[in-house]
Amino acid sequence: MLYPQNNARRQTLDLGGLWDFRFQGDEAWQVIAVPASYNDQSPDPRFRNRAGVVEYRRRITVPAAWTGQRICLRFDGVAHEARVRLNGREIAAHRGGFLPFEVELNGLLAPGETGVLEVEADNRINHSTLPIGVEEGTAFFGSDNPGIPSVEAGKRFQRERGINLPNFDFFNYTGIQRPVRLLAMPETHIRDLSLVPSLSGEVRYRVEVAGEDAARAKVRIEALDAEGRQVAGAEGAEGCFVIPSPRLWEPRPGTPYLYTARVTAGEDVYELPFGIREVRVEGTQFLLNGRPFHFHGPCRHEDSPFHGRGLDPCLNVTDIHLYSWLHANCFRTSHYPYAEEMYQLCDREGIVIVDETPAVGMSAGEPYGWDLAEYHRQVLRDMIARDRNHPCVVMWSLGNEPDTVTRPDAAYDYWRPLYDLAHEADPQNRPVTLVGCQNRYDLDRIIPSMDVVLINRYYGWYNLSGDLEAARYAFRLELDWWAERGKPVILSEYGADTVAGLHGAVPEMFTEEYQVAFYEAMSECLDERPFVIGEMPWNFADFATCQGPMRVGGNRKGLFTRDRRPKMAAHYFRERWGRMERECDGEADRPPEGRTSC
Repeated sequence: MLYPQNNARRQTLDLGGLWDFRFQGDEAWQVIAVPASYNDQSPDPRFRNRAGVVEYRRRITVPAAWTGQRICLRFDGVAHEARVRLNGREIAAHRGGFLPFEVELNGLLAPGETGVLEVEADNRINHSTLPIGVEEGTAFFGSDNPGIPSVEAGKRFQRERGINLPNFDFFNYTGIQRPVRLLAMPETHIRDLSLVPSLSGEVRYRVEVAGEDAARAKVRIEALDAEGRQVAGAEGAEGCFVIPSPRLWEPRPGTPYLYTARVTAGEDVYELPFGIREVRVEGTQFLLNGRPFHFHGPCRHEDSPFHGRGLDPCLNVTDIHLYSWLHANCFRTSHYPYAEEMYQLCDREGIVIVDETPAVGMSAGEPYGWDLAEYHRQVLRDMIARDRNHPCVVMWSLGNEPDTVTRPDAAYDYWRPLYDLAHEADPQNRPVTLVGCQNRYDLDRIIPSMDVVLINRYYGWYNLSGDLEAARYAFRLELDWWAERGKPVILSEYGADTVAGLHGAVPEMFTEEYQVAFYEAMSECLDERPFVIGEMPWNFADFATCQGPMRVGGNRKGLFTRDRRPKMAAHYFRERWGRMERECDGEADRPPEGRTSC
């Protein structure tokens, strides 16, 4: 599904702004802002905590000038399940809150006509959704003892009141969180475009054309350089073109050079920015454009005050500028595909992305082989189809922290077909991973089988709490084990909750000094291991979670506060990663001491 754009042949109409809103069952409507999570837009406690269906409404008018065009209604993200009605008639339904869907309006609303658009958004999560919810009404955090009769009665009371809690450690923000648009394009139109670049400058392409005259539409593709000059071209719906002396897309601090593919098919035109770069795994190295690449940058959430998980272009730009300030070069889309606007920004700014499905919360005791598997496969296909042309995306993540050791054979049987599917579905055949939690890694079958091993570890925080000497000792023992596996390893989460402004002469838990000491200890272990090709601290900024005895106003592991004020640890990584950047600048053959890559 191509991202909407305005050009000589295509038009978009943004439907963002003020909509009507109500909880299903209410009679009165109230005002809500779109796009944004609805949860923080009112002091009414139902906005924050209610599980169930909410309703949005507004009037829409198709411009009369769009006569003769194919007209679509597009939603970039409605969490977690959506039903769409036009003038009382259901016209679309979609499952999943982090990927787009469209519905054609031709025959439903003519140019010049006005209709009432209604959207139902259902935020309930359970064992059949991605991400996963707790069906039995127990809290994800806390110390509920199932052996206490009064606690069991309390759980039943929760179920009766519709309490629906996440089995994941971030707030279940919901609603119409990404843009809604009307689209117009020629009836015979470009439906899809795939590009596979190589370092030689050869770019293989495939164009899919739809519409009544699709078979007769003449297809042409032109490659334009950053100044808009044509440098290559070809005809036909499938083939290749060659860019002479190509400039490569390099992550920061290199030059993320972008070309543009301009495709015409009949009367339709579509322009797609793309970069020439290659990624592959060779031994214990991750090669980007044939050179060893070192991942360093904090994981991130789509999360901010007021907007919740809603698209905020200003916040995106601010965050990416802070990544550059940190000398960071990557992040993982923990734990769901982000809004497409962020990928476009990272293409321009040279920030590398590990793209992750919303398969988070598949914890101990979950049955592998459930009917969720096919839905998981569809989400993976759709994510790859949406994001495959972005040069910033260098690896696919199948999910985050599933239980892979309680039933290791069943876990392998569930996840391995997804691994194979990711390779089959991606024309660029990027590396594939699955992010492992802290467990009996020696019993795990599936995590060690990934192209790149990503592990989340909290030595010195959730275990061996406060004892960094013991944390170093235990982490080194585990790294000894991974050294024998012969795979590149990324420490994909590690961190310590830190209250901004809390200090101590002795670095103790929750102080800013302890957060720095924690990262110093982990860095010491990482720098000893050439097969460790990346470090992704958890997290870029503090973020909202559901309430619980382990969370004071959310998760406080951020290098920045939720309003983007740096803690001491941000300055620590700015110095560390800046030193890496300086030592690698123009000297790929002389990486920092103790490392095999930059």
